[in-house]
Amino acid sequence: MNYMTEKQAKKAIIDIGQRMYVRNFVAANDGNISIKTGDNEVWATPTGVSKGFMKKKMLVKVDLEGNVLEGTYKPSSELKMHLRAYRENLDIQSVCHAHPPICTCFAIAGIPLDTPVLAEAIITLGDVPVAPYAELGSKEVPEVIAPYCHTHNGVLLANHGVVTWAEDAYSAYYRLESMEYYANILMITDKILGKQNLFTEEQIAALVAMREKFGIKRGGNPIIK
Repeated sequence: MNYMTEKQAKKAIIDIGQRMYVRNFVAANDGNISIKTGDNEVWATPTGVSKGFMKKKMLVKVDLEGNVLEGTYKPSSELKMHLRAYRENLDIQSVCHAHPPICTCFAIAGIPLDTPVLAEAIITLGDVPVAPYAELGSKEVPEVIAPYCHTHNGVLLANHGVVTWAEDAYSAYYRLESMEYYANILMITDKILGKQNLFTEEQIAALVAMREKFGIKRGGNPIIK
């Protein structure tokens, strides 16, 4: 397994945090980011700190059970969700959690992102299900995402936000961007324009087959309703 170095991981977490903040994917101290840098070590964002104003000295290193190995700040209670993803699927090396506004609206409404209207979304995301609601910071939060870690690239968290994962840090973050863009397209075409031209089953299958070309290992299939 090729991991990021600790130096690379810290730099990436700071950079991704700033990107989340300027794109309004998080407000105040919301959201969290983690990167796996070894078989049993993960660097993560601290609790109670804005993602737009983090410093490297604030980051925390933990093992896969959540024990702090390095750092003076406390990890987020939501880190349990990240650690469960790493334990479920050894291919996953980074997890991002945020509250992009439009995706979060879909999560609150209980509507998955699964309408086949956008080629890029079918290839890179597939479909994005809604994981059941779990109380913030509770042990149920990791449980609700666990079933999707081998089959999908992320989920909407009911009445909460979004979590994505990938084989590298920037891919996990880019999936946040892709989900928010996809949600925006679905909202406008369905609720404002009132018209969506859907791909056929054959077209969906051809797009799904393209994932291997781009090194994408997971992603459910959008459905024709």
